[in-house]
Amino acid sequence: MTFRFDIRVYFEDTDFTGRVYHGAYVRYLERGRTEWLRVAKIDHAELARRETPLFFTIRSLSLTFHAPAVIDDVVTVTATTAEERRVAFVIDQSIWRGDVKLVTAQAELCLIDQNGRPQRPPPSVRDALSSRPVR
Repeated sequence: MTFRFDIRVYFEDTDFTGRVYHGAYVRYLERGRTEWLRVAKIDHAELARRETPLFFTIRSLSLTFHAPAVIDDVVTVTATTAEERRVAFVIDQSIWRGDVKLVTAQAELCLIDQNGRPQRPPPSVRDALSSRPVR
């Protein structure tokens, strides 16, 4: 199942050509992942307050640009778990304007401790991301 989250393009997201600046798409993808985790009942603050605090981080992020978005477009960010690893999840994401694919992306998401070392996700996180929540 795929999570979907709508975002409106604002002037601040565009470059001198009037198209969305490539870095803005990274922010859109982050917002989509954050909302996906929120809907999945994964609480960042709660993870940080654990006896061994845990924090989400991106290990890798790969984007392919297919078409541009412009001011006032409403784009839809999608997210779904593509692969579960021992200490990471590979998340497939995309950004669409209606039926037009704008961006495809793949993010490797993992949890780290306060020293930056990768940690296995607690069962609650693994279960939530495995269930691929829908909004």
